[in-house]
This record gives sequence, C-alpha cells and structure tokens, in this order.
Amino acid sequence: MSLGPAAGSVRARYLVYFQYLGTDFNGVAAVRGAQRAVGVLNYLEEAAERLNSVVPVKFTISSRTDAGVHALCNTAHLDIQRRSGRPPFPPEVLAQALNTHLKHPAIRVLQAFRVPSDFHARYAATSRTYLYRLATGCLQSEQLPVFERSLCWALRPDYLDVDAMREAAQHLLGTHDFSAFQSAGSPATSSVRTLHRVSVSLGPASPYVLPQESRRLRFWNLEFESQSFLYRQVRRMTAVLVAVGLGVLLPAQVKMILESRDPLGKHQAHVAPAHGLFLKSVLYGSL
Repeated sequence: MSLGPAAGSVRARYLVYFQYLGTDFNGVAAVRGAQRAVGVLNYLEEAAERLNSVVPVKFTISSRTDAGVHALCNTAHLDIQRRSGRPPFPPEVLAQALNTHLKHPAIRVLQAFRVPSDFHARYAATSRTYLYRLATGCLQSEQLPVFERSLCWALRPDYLDVDAMREAAQHLLGTHDFSAFQSAGSPATSSVRTLHRVSVSLGPASPYVLPQESRRLRFWNLEFESQSFLYRQVRRMTAVLVAVGLGVLLPAQVKMILESRDPLGKHQAHVAPAHGLFLKSVLYGSL
C-alpha cells in the first residue's frame, strides 16, 4: 500500500509579513479564473510554487484590502511540506526565496517566522492599524506630483479644521455598532467593533514637491487602530472626518451618524478613494 508522496515529510507553518503598492492589483486576495484582474496573492502563490512543497502552498491572509489599497505591512500564514528527509526552511531562507521568485516589483516579503501548526494569521491578530493620507491645497490635479497621485487623496481646499476633526474622532472611539460605516457585501456577522485609536496629524512634507512648485500643498495623516474593521469602514470614517474638516459637517453630527446605524445616509455613504489608504501594521500578542 502506498503511503503517498507526503509520507515521512514534515509540514511547517510560517507567518509571513509582506508589503505592496496596490495600484496594479484587484486587492490582496487571489483572483481565480480567466479574468484579467489579478490579486497580490496570485504572485505570492506563484512564487511559492518554486519552493517544491509536497502539497500546494496556500496563503491565508490576515487582512483583506480592496483594489488600489496599499499595505506597508500585511500578513499571511502558509504551510510548506518538504520532501521526506529535508528539514523545514529556516524563516529567513523562506523570505529570501519568495522575494527571489516574485515576478512583480510592487510586492516585497519583509520577514517570516515559524509559528505553531494551529496559528491563524487572521484570528490571532490583536491589532490592525490603517493610515490614510490626504493632500490639501491641490487646486488642479496636475499640481500634485505624479509620484503622489496614487498615494493620497488630493483635496482642493488648502485648509482643514483639524481641531474639529479631532473632536469628531472622539465620538468614534470605543465600542460601538459601526453599521453606519459599513459598505454592502460585508461577510461580518456583527457590526460591533472597538476603535482603540484615531489620530489626525500633519504629515511630513513630500520629497517629490519641488521648491518652485506650489507651497500650498500640505499632507495629512489619519490613523485608525482596532482589532478588526468592517468592510470599507476606514474609508467611510475618513470621508466623514474630511467632511468635518471642510466644514460640511459639525463634530456632533458624527455622533448622530454613528448612532443612526444607517449606512445609506447622505454623508456616511461617501467612501474615500482607495488609493489614499495603507494597511500600516498587523500585530500579534505572541510575536
């Protein structure tokens, strides 16, 4: 009786940290079938095929990102089963091998760790932080450097009422039903989430803005931290906070929107553009 190709081999589970510029991808998830769209995981899985695992390598991601959204750091776990007699890859060798075989320049594996066989990249995460970048004072689209156009949301006004935005953000902190900030299509069974931190701050000056160019351009960072988020929650909260910064909404109205639990309201139905959003970090209590 044959024991199959995996007999005597050892399966090792790894947690991989990776980053990507989301412009060219239909999100992080792999796209199946004959579609022209492609996800980040399509390239990672293709690279993993070169590792000659006994069983196909599947990446289980911690955090889904939409088309056009970037990641400074996303994570996924994967299992690799080498042929009998071959030891598991050291984590640093795995990271280097994946980078060697990656065929898209906008994806990079940062590092890898060995984790227990029951570790789950999504469910074990204790914190996720998203960064949203804004640019103000951009009266015309061509005033924004070409290098920044897919990395921030360009706004025409040159002024944001940051104090009002920070006041409004306080209404979002804590545990709430965030139904008003959830887009249709969410697989979540509960819309209750706990937002641990929201910040609005002046970002560093862009190195791509030349001295002779408009000095009206300023860059702003919004950060949101929670264990998990609803579908498009961050982009919807960003749009509402920007409306406050522009004087379209009062800070107290953000509380009313939150308590309405209505995702189809006039203001909360707006979604900030995908290209300004970055998944900044995914943290684990045991790592």
